[in-house]
Amino acid sequence: MASKFDFGGSWGESLFVEKFRLNVAALMMDEKGRVLVCERFRVPGAWQFPQGGVDEGEKHDKALLREVEEEVGFLPEHYSVAKSKGGYRYKFPSWASKPGHKSHFVGQEQTYYLCLMNPGAPPVNLTQEPREFSQSRWIHPEEFSLAWLPEFKRKTYQAVMKDFFGVKLSE
Repeated sequence: MASKFDFGGSWGESLFVEKFRLNVAALMMDEKGRVLVCERFRVPGAWQFPQGGVDEGEKHDKALLREVEEEVGFLPEHYSVAKSKGGYRYKFPSWASKPGHKSHFVGQEQTYYLCLMNPGAPPVNLTQEPREFSQSRWIHPEEFSLAWLPEFKRKTYQAVMKDFFGVKLSE
């Protein structure tokens, strides 16, 4: 006989499953081996790669195309995907709430894509609405600084830079 508190699981099972928001990130690389980093519009000094959430029912590769166009203005014909790797996770600290997401997600699970810029691609365009970034620049992977990131994202970026470029970022 089930009690009014029976949730269908056995004793010892967690009633709460940690949910991570699915996210894609683009490592846009030019012909000189530099990657695109962008400064967040509302957080001066915070630099990151173009990235964004995967909508419900959306495939990761489609989310990548959408996010790259929305954030930096590149269309699919401006670059090609050379490699991807997923499973990068970080948790949001209690003070870093994501509007509309905090109550449902404990953090993000990211899939990164190495995107090689095609010859003749236009310059970065940050004027899309809503505007994500105030400025951009192309840097060599070893020039990336962990100081540009909040502490809770640093281990993820260290893993990504090592996996994609063999670069060891230190604090």
